[in-house]
Amino acid sequence: MFGMRSVYLALLMLAPLLGAGHHAPSMPRFETAPCPKMQEPIEALKHARCGFLLVPENRSSSNSRTIRLQVAILRSRSKPALPDPIVFMAGGPGEAAIHDTPFLDRAGINRNRDVIIVNQRGTLYDDPDLNCPELDQYYGRQVSLVYGAPSTGRAQAGAAAACRRRLVSKGIDLSAYNTTENEQDFVDLRRALGIRQWNVYGYSYGTDLALSLMRDHPDGIRTAIIDSAVPPDIVGLPWTWSSMREGITTIFGDCQAQPKCARKYPNLLQTFTRLVVQLEAHPVIRNVVPALGGPAVKVVLDGGTLVNMIVANQPKPGDMPAAITALAHGDARTFLQARAASAHVAAVPEQAQGMTQSIVCREWAPYGSSADILRAGKREFPAFPESVLINAVQMPFEHELCKAWNVPVGPASQRVKVRSNIPTLVVSGAIDGKTGARYGRYAASLLPNSTYVRINGIGHWVIVQSPCAQQIFQSFLSRPRSPKTSCAPSTPGVKFKV
Repeated sequence: MFGMRSVYLALLMLAPLLGAGHHAPSMPRFETAPCPKMQEPIEALKHARCGFLLVPENRSSSNSRTIRLQVAILRSRSKPALPDPIVFMAGGPGEAAIHDTPFLDRAGINRNRDVIIVNQRGTLYDDPDLNCPELDQYYGRQVSLVYGAPSTGRAQAGAAAACRRRLVSKGIDLSAYNTTENEQDFVDLRRALGIRQWNVYGYSYGTDLALSLMRDHPDGIRTAIIDSAVPPDIVGLPWTWSSMREGITTIFGDCQAQPKCARKYPNLLQTFTRLVVQLEAHPVIRNVVPALGGPAVKVVLDGGTLVNMIVANQPKPGDMPAAITALAHGDARTFLQARAASAHVAAVPEQAQGMTQSIVCREWAPYGSSADILRAGKREFPAFPESVLINAVQMPFEHELCKAWNVPVGPASQRVKVRSNIPTLVVSGAIDGKTGARYGRYAASLLPNSTYVRINGIGHWVIVQSPCAQQIFQSFLSRPRSPKTSCAPSTPGVKFKV
């Protein structure tokens, strides 16, 4: 598997240890280290091989310092492992990939290959990490604010500005946390580990990264798996509205296709639309004691909040018709409880908001003005109030935030369509309201050696949730040009509580 491992280990023994803040080494390298200590230990990491990839923070600068990226290699369940490992690219952007280890392990991703789990630059357990407690604390307070109010946007931008000042004062070059540098990190890791070929598996933002890698650095990629596609030539703030429309209308359509659900919860889209309009004009405001205890939290449930909760699967898709219907009859408890839970900021955040904003502000937000967002929203939901439609779904006031974040716009080369002959499996969830299935079909249309599958009843991040998708995943790795996909059409839709 690691054909050049002995050469690199010898070099490691001779090379001096350089941590973040020092000048970049002459060659990126991998250094073995214990797996990170976590608040909740991950069983699958007990037998993993861990370490750090050392790379320049900014490769365009001759004076760049070195940064360290956490890497964990999850051992194959079968011995010996096949020689072409899987490298995993997490979503977010800004998610700590190592937190996804239990999901990958339970899904059997490492059935007969090692899985290399890489925390992308700037995420938790890296040095430096770009976590933003200022923004995390703001998101905890956001539950008490009117979602689309200009004052809410100013508060968010103020939290971002405070985080930016703190990170920059540490000497962090925020412009270096981007997809272009991310790609090169993976190129350097493959070389540092002495791997001739590997299989690239990305989900959500990780598909933006994987597709970019296929376009810019195809060498060494045996196959690619694209799960919940984010095509780099399309992703931006306006596209969130079409993804939401496809996801929620598919959920509502699944209900209408089941006689008991259809009878009990008719006209769900009309009811949902009416609620968004009503709540935007007259929000429900309550002091709510979270389900897990703690002090009461002021919760504002307005139209914008309702829209974003639905996309975030709060409540779960199977509970959604009942919750929407109850809300229409004046019972908002399900939504209020779920929103109150969001007020409690995790002691160890899983998403580094600094890395998130550096990529979004550099590569996504510039490609869609406020007018474009509004136009896209009106096209999908013409009856929604403009105060809801002016914000991209799950990314409110992003243009205002990006002014405070102040990173340069990325190059046009990052938006080039990805056309590649690398064998690729593209998987979409039929009810994914974050990255609509249509974008998986689109990505596959540009890849002549691709296989596209749509899995019913599943939302974002398909393969870890669907046994059928897991079978297809393994079949694809065995036979990239002729995987067995026959289970996909018969996957069930959402199961509703009726």
